[in-house]
Amino acid sequence: MLRALDIRDMLIIDRLELAFQPGLNVLTGETGAGKSILLDSLGFVLGWKGRAGQVRAGADSGEVVAEFDLPPAHPAHALLAEAGIPAEDGVVLRRTLSTEGRRTAYVNDRRASAELLRALSETLVELHGQHDDRGLLNPRGHRALLDSFAGVQDALAATRAAWSAQSAARRRLEAAEAALAEARAEEEFLRHAVEELDRVAPEPGEDAALDTRRRLLQGAERTGEDIARAGTALSAQGAEGAMLDALRWLEGAAETLEGRLDPALDALQRALAELGEAQAEVARCADALEVDPQELERVTERLFALRGLARKHNVLADALAGLADDLRARLAALDRSGAEIDTLRGDLAQAEADHAQAAEALGAARRAAATRLDTAMAAELAPLKLDRAVFTTDVAPAPPGPEGADAVQFLITTVAGQPPGPIDRIASGGELSRFLLALKVCLSGGGGATLIFDEIDRGVGGATADAVGRRLARLARGGQVLVVTHSPQVAAAGTHHWRVEKHERAGRTLSRVVPLGTDARIDEIARMLAGDTITDAARAAARALLAG
Repeated sequence: MLRALDIRDMLIIDRLELAFQPGLNVLTGETGAGKSILLDSLGFVLGWKGRAGQVRAGADSGEVVAEFDLPPAHPAHALLAEAGIPAEDGVVLRRTLSTEGRRTAYVNDRRASAELLRALSETLVELHGQHDDRGLLNPRGHRALLDSFAGVQDALAATRAAWSAQSAARRRLEAAEAALAEARAEEEFLRHAVEELDRVAPEPGEDAALDTRRRLLQGAERTGEDIARAGTALSAQGAEGAMLDALRWLEGAAETLEGRLDPALDALQRALAELGEAQAEVARCADALEVDPQELERVTERLFALRGLARKHNVLADALAGLADDLRARLAALDRSGAEIDTLRGDLAQAEADHAQAAEALGAARRAAATRLDTAMAAELAPLKLDRAVFTTDVAPAPPGPEGADAVQFLITTVAGQPPGPIDRIASGGELSRFLLALKVCLSGGGGATLIFDEIDRGVGGATADAVGRRLARLARGGQVLVVTHSPQVAAAGTHHWRVEKHERAGRTLSRVVPLGTDARIDEIARMLAGDTITDAARAAARALLAG
């Protein structure tokens, strides 16, 4: 609900503070008094497009502040939370305009963009009039309006969920098909690579072991020759023979020297024993170095094969075994992919069937609601002097989407035998206003927004104007409606009444808004009935209108 509107230095308003109330608020006044300025100023603070040069002549800048009550479940709370702006039970919008055209906006004293103002305005205010292209005349919103009237929130949620599941199934299938196409393109390479790797059968750590063995084998011939020469030097033809001769000679001499050679003989015996151990170790080493003459060739070929594969696949030799496992897994996935894609195609077909079923149920509910809406509109149009008009809610097939497979448009015809067409193209100005009022009455769901009707009663009077006023009052029950009107019947239906008037001050023409008490209200409605000269008969007629 719009709680307060504060306007400073806008057009012919220098300072204006209005405190609006729940129910039907009517604004009346002579043509040119400034009623449209109030709506222009409200539209400015809500981020709507406005007229140029709105700053009052002589002022440096203009400012409009609008304060709204926000019930706990009001949709504006989500927008404020997303923008990081705190809000409890209300929101204050403030927007300034300099003479150079700079616009600055604030929401609850936080700087805000015009986009946020416009998004908030969609939840705070509904403007209805002859140029109502933001609301009921916009065909893009007709389906949502019909859904609200039909109460199909559960069916709509089910359809959106089914569409989301269908979209996810399609994405999975497309990803699998793309992966399969990519795999098919390299299938020949994969099979050749796996065959080559399997033929070599690399093992982790094999490269280092082969390298060590190859170096050992490469040095084996030279090392073997040295060991053989050492073995000969230690044998009976070398050191061992010389030491045995020495032992034999010393033993012969020791018989005549009475034990003086015993230490030498003992040492020589020990040396011969050590020499025997050395001979055994050298022999064992020589045996170990005895290799197959072709082993070096085999080891070298194996090592070069591993390293060639590593270079080919741009990996380390020790990673070849893991690469082989990975390529085999990709081949296995390729072999399985046909069956997986068949499964995914089945999943998508089921998801499409589920969405089609949900969309059909939603469409049936919409078509039933369309019939009810058309009936309700027929009942509303007759009292509004549109009894020959026919309102039709057209529900036509549309490409499937998250909100079903229906296109909805409100159509009318005002001449018998003529095909129906869009409201804004068929109805005249006065008819259009009454169509919009009837449609709003039928679609009213108490969404929490303040409803504003700008001269929606233009071109009607008498019983028709009374019917307009009664419907506006009905819309205002439990909510808030602001109506700018020239009709005394509509003004009499209001629960709160303001008069917009001009006055002169210091040679300047300014606009002001005056709240009317009971007596002043009688006079204002009498003026609307009789003109500038208010008669007793006009006052009596005004009292009769106010009495209902």
